[in-house]
Amino acid sequence: MNLHHLLLEREESGRPIRVGLIGAGRYGTMFLAQVRNTPGMHVVGIADINVERARNALSLVDWPQEAVAGSVEEALAGGGTVVLDNAGPLLDADLDVIVEATGNPVVGTDHALRAIRTGKHIIMVTVEADALCGPALAAEAEKAGVVYSLAYGDQPALIWELVDWARTSGFKVTCAGKGAKYLPHYHQMNPDNVWENWEFSKELTESGQLNPYMHTSFRDGTKAAIEMAAVANAAALFPSDEGLTFTPGDVEEIATVCRPSVDGGVLAHNGSVDVMSSVTRDGEWIDHNTQEGVFVVVEATNDYVSGCFTEYPWHPDPSGRYAALYRPYHYVGLELGVSIANAALRGVATGSPVGFYADVVATAKKDLRAGEVLDGEGGYCVWGKLVSARSSVEKGALPVALAHGTRLVRDVAAGQVVTWDDVEMVEGMDNALAMRRATEALMVEPALAERV
Repeated sequence: MNLHHLLLEREESGRPIRVGLIGAGRYGTMFLAQVRNTPGMHVVGIADINVERARNALSLVDWPQEAVAGSVEEALAGGGTVVLDNAGPLLDADLDVIVEATGNPVVGTDHALRAIRTGKHIIMVTVEADALCGPALAAEAEKAGVVYSLAYGDQPALIWELVDWARTSGFKVTCAGKGAKYLPHYHQMNPDNVWENWEFSKELTESGQLNPYMHTSFRDGTKAAIEMAAVANAAALFPSDEGLTFTPGDVEEIATVCRPSVDGGVLAHNGSVDVMSSVTRDGEWIDHNTQEGVFVVVEATNDYVSGCFTEYPWHPDPSGRYAALYRPYHYVGLELGVSIANAALRGVATGSPVGFYADVVATAKKDLRAGEVLDGEGGYCVWGKLVSARSSVEKGALPVALAHGTRLVRDVAAGQVVTWDDVEMVEGMDNALAMRRATEALMVEPALAERV
C-alpha cells in the first residue's frame, strides 16, 4: 500500500497522525501551508517563543480561525490546533510525531531527547542539531523504539533517498551531493557584507524580512557543510579532510567532476560527498547549473552497465564508468508530510544517521583574539568546514554548532580550526554536550571508505 492510501485509512478511521510543530519559521510555515490538504494528519499544536510569528504563520496559510484551539486538550478533543509559547505541553501530550524546526542545535537536541523519551517520533528539521549529535540521537531513538528522521523536502533527506535508490539498484555510490553558489571569498563573508553576495533587491534587503546571519551561513559554506555532514552520517559516506570542493560545473558534468581524482575527478576517494558551484570562479552563472538540485553519482558494476550509461542520455563521465542521477529542485517544507507519514505509518525514517562519519568544525574567518565571544553559524567569527569525524576528534575540533556564545581563552589565527581547548563553554548545554560525546564514541574509521 502506498503512503497516501495509508493516510486515507487513518483519516477514515478517525485516527489521524497527531503532530506537534516546534518552530514557526519558513520551513514550518511551508509545512502548515500543505498539511490541511493532507489526509490523516492533525497538527495538534505549534510552539514558538515568538507567539505572534506562529499566529502570523497560520494567517499566511489561511488557517481557519475556527480551527484554532485554546489548549492542547481542546485541540486533541476537537481536532483544532493550539498556538503555544513553549514546547513543553506538546512534548508532554499524547502525540505521535514531533517536528523540530527551531534552527537552534542546542534547543533542538533538548527537544529531540524529550520527544524520544516520551515515545514520540522526531523529525529533525534542525539539521544543525543532526550534524552536531544526530548519530547519538538516532541511537537513543532506536533504543526507545521510535523513529529519528531527517526532514523530507530539505536536501539531506532527498540526497539520502537517491543514495538508497542507488544501493537498492545494486550500484556502488561514488558521491552524493548538491549544488550551491560559491566563490572562494565567501568563507570570509559576514552579516555586514552578505547582501553584496546575493541577488536580492535593495528594497528587500533593507525591509528587515531577511536574516543576514542565516543568509551568511547559506553562502559562506557553513550550511552546505552541515547538510553534507547529515548526508554523510546517514549514508555512510566519508568526506575529504580538505572540505568541500565547490567545483564549478553543469548538470551534464556531475559525473565527470564528482568522481575520484585518480579517474580525473575531484574526490579524494570513492564513497564521498561534495557540493558543486553554480558559478565559475569568476562569478559567472553556469548554464544548466546544479543550483537547488541534489544528485548521486554511481559507478558501473561491469562493462555491460557501462555500455548502458553511454547508450542512454544519462550524462556519464568521458570513460562511461560513472553516471549521475539528478533531481533539480527541493520543495522544502511543502514535502514534510512524507517524513511524518513514513515515521508514523511505516516506522521508517527518510534518512537517519548510522554512525559518525563527518563533522562540521568551527574555522576562523579572521584572526581571533582571546576574550572574544564567538557568534556561531553565519556570524563574524567562524565558518563551518566539513571534515571526517576522525580528523575532528583527533584535532579536538570545536563543532560549529557549539561556537555560539563561547568565549575564546587563546588566540586563533584566520583559517585555523577552533578547538575545545581554545574556548570556555557556556552553561545550559548539558544535553548537547552529552549527546556530542556519545556521538564521538560512534566514530567510523575513514579506512573503511573504499569498502562502502
